[in-house]
Amino acid sequence: MEKAKVYFIKEITPENIIKAYEAVGKTLTGNVAVKMHSGEKGNKNYLKPDFVCDCIAHVNGTIVECNTAYDGARNTTEKHQKLIKEHEWDKYAPFDLMDSEGPDLVLEIPNGKIIKKNYVGKNLANYDSMLVLSHFKGHGMGGYGGALKQLSIGISSSAGKSYIHTAGVTTNQYELWNNLPEQDKFLEAMADAAASVVNYFKGNIVYINVMKNISKDCDCNGNAELPCMKDIGILASLDPIAIDQACLDLVYSSNDPGKDILIKRIEEKHGIHTIEAASELGIGTREYELINID
Repeated sequence: MEKAKVYFIKEITPENIIKAYEAVGKTLTGNVAVKMHSGEKGNKNYLKPDFVCDCIAHVNGTIVECNTAYDGARNTTEKHQKLIKEHEWDKYAPFDLMDSEGPDLVLEIPNGKIIKKNYVGKNLANYDSMLVLSHFKGHGMGGYGGALKQLSIGISSSAGKSYIHTAGVTTNQYELWNNLPEQDKFLEAMADAAASVVNYFKGNIVYINVMKNISKDCDCNGNAELPCMKDIGILASLDPIAIDQACLDLVYSSNDPGKDILIKRIEEKHGIHTIEAASELGIGTREYELINID
């Protein structure tokens, strides 16, 4: 497989998100889903709607999200819809909580390492293409969060999140914490789920990772620690593995002393294994060319 192209802009602005999208050279068509993280109640680090709204409008997109599988402000449709309004997502663009009503859409994963099916919000079927607009940061369970996490945990329904987190044991969020597998199985289940979404859209996906407000904690943490590193930049690619690998490489090669906090989180959770597993599934490559654009 030839090297993937990953485009990089150092200055983080709403205009440069659009510029990064344009650099990739693929126009998303039809009904465009824009996968965003709505941000847990109390979280200060997530990408805010006024920061990304221009890009969403540029692709004529609908923001899509799904309910969570843990207690908080987003684990039921009623609570999540309330938070969407509190965070003002609906003020800037159409917002689709894809698993607000069942039944889930089931994506088959015949070559899955751990899981052979992925439960996703049923409204995914309404979209022809997708912009995966990710906030790159740490993650308490996956080590880091980027494009692959958005494709897997982010697109899965509440039931699907439980299924991934338990490596296929249960879809019941109230049984999740009693059925956690060994770490690598969870990461491989994430890779399986990500592969199912990539295959579903048949190449009609563009990935953007924004390396801003980089905390060791995910946006799903309502008490997330403050950013540990300075902002790094915006990356864009057609390859979900390459873009995540490039972000990790930028962290490791940084001169920012705060990187040690994030790297500790990534390595404690063996975060690189999600990339390894996804690469083995053939949905992208770890080999990339980083292309600087002004």
